[in-house]
Amino acid sequence: MVYQKILVALDQSPLGEEVLQQAIALAQCFGSSLMLCHCIPVESQILSPYPSFYSEEMLNFSQMIQERLKQETTHAQAWLQQQSETAIAAGIPTETQIQIGEPGRYVRDLAKEWQADLIIIGRRGLRGFQELFLGSVSNYVLHHAPCSVLVVQATPTSSEN
Repeated sequence: MVYQKILVALDQSPLGEEVLQQAIALAQCFGSSLMLCHCIPVESQILSPYPSFYSEEMLNFSQMIQERLKQETTHAQAWLQQQSETAIAAGIPTETQIQIGEPGRYVRDLAKEWQADLIIIGRRGLRGFQELFLGSVSNYVLHHAPCSVLVVQATPTSSEN
């Protein structure tokens, strides 16, 4: 099978670098184009610096969230552009896309919309309660994707052995 359009789901972790390198290698083999995507999840870590619902500052809560998401988006766009330049330097046609929301559904929907032949995504290796409470983006994509999925497994660190 030849993969013409490869969707690459990236995060800003060390695993994201490995995912990108594998995507570049496959794209070079097949003459594929890449769509690099990143999703900014709206979760408690974005909301944590904000006041409780019972303070006077609650009136500015929405504005503060919007400003924080704007900062996150600006940072993510600059980072994703750097990733794109790496792929372009390797001679691969590359597009980028960023969204705020739920990462698994975003990757699934973008794969359908862009008509990807392959999705490449990383897996941190969460297990047990971590996976139950934090969820697994790669697991969701694997079970709901409209195309083949390559899951890049995180290498265990020496502390996990």
